[in-house]
Amino acid sequence: MTTNNSAVLHNGVTMPWLGLGVWKMTDEQQLIRAVHAAVEAGYRSIDTAAAYRNEEAVGEAIRTCGIAREELFITSKVWNGDQGYDSTLQAFDASMDKLGIDVMDLYLIHWPVKGKYKDTWRAIEKLYADGRIRAIGVSNFHVHHFEDLLTEATIVPMVDQVELHPRLSQEPLREYCRANNIQIEAWSPLMQGRELLELPLLAEIGARYGKSAAQVILRWDIQSGIVTIPKSVTPERIRENAAIFDFELSTEDMAAINALNENRRIGSDPDNFNF
Repeated sequence: MTTNNSAVLHNGVTMPWLGLGVWKMTDEQQLIRAVHAAVEAGYRSIDTAAAYRNEEAVGEAIRTCGIAREELFITSKVWNGDQGYDSTLQAFDASMDKLGIDVMDLYLIHWPVKGKYKDTWRAIEKLYADGRIRAIGVSNFHVHHFEDLLTEATIVPMVDQVELHPRLSQEPLREYCRANNIQIEAWSPLMQGRELLELPLLAEIGARYGKSAAQVILRWDIQSGIVTIPKSVTPERIRENAAIFDFELSTEDMAAINALNENRRIGSDPDNFNF
């Protein structure tokens, strides 16, 4: 992978198209090994969150991975219970201390907590203005959350990280984000390995390119202009997930994958979550 494999956010910051997600990685040594394997495979983006309770391990991994800090793109998120103006500022400081970094590359609101996300965004805008974050965004926002936020926000979020995979293609949201220069990023791009990877269609498409079903899906993300952060702790799988920049899906194959959409979530709906 090279810097050419990066999206350009609306403030000019470049963000790698492919990153390593570390959700549910709570074994410190396992996480460190995964990050080191990812860096060796060419990844430069690591996505964590306060709620994952592994920011210290991510910090240790990036200090010991053999790559200069400025070459890495680190994302974290403010958790629901810490939302609000002052509490977001405090939560950010806590994340920075755990990660052991001076500047965050991307900081997100983890979920749109009703009655709080506007104050949370105001705090994140301040941190951005103070030069403590290179890019700012949100996660799990629907269009109506953006419309509400932008009645008061002074900066349009640069990223929206959402559940997105061929069974939940989120096209209306993607259309809104395209129109407003907001970069869409997919969490659970492989649907957590559920039946998606066993679909005959994806195996057939993969066979034509000498690629796995997972590689086909991740390539579909990239060609659709979607930043993607597959999670794996297995070095072989981490390397496989990175081997998606040496082929291109045909227009017909892209259309066939688009047609798999069922608007089906495996995670919570951002309009109905209780955590």
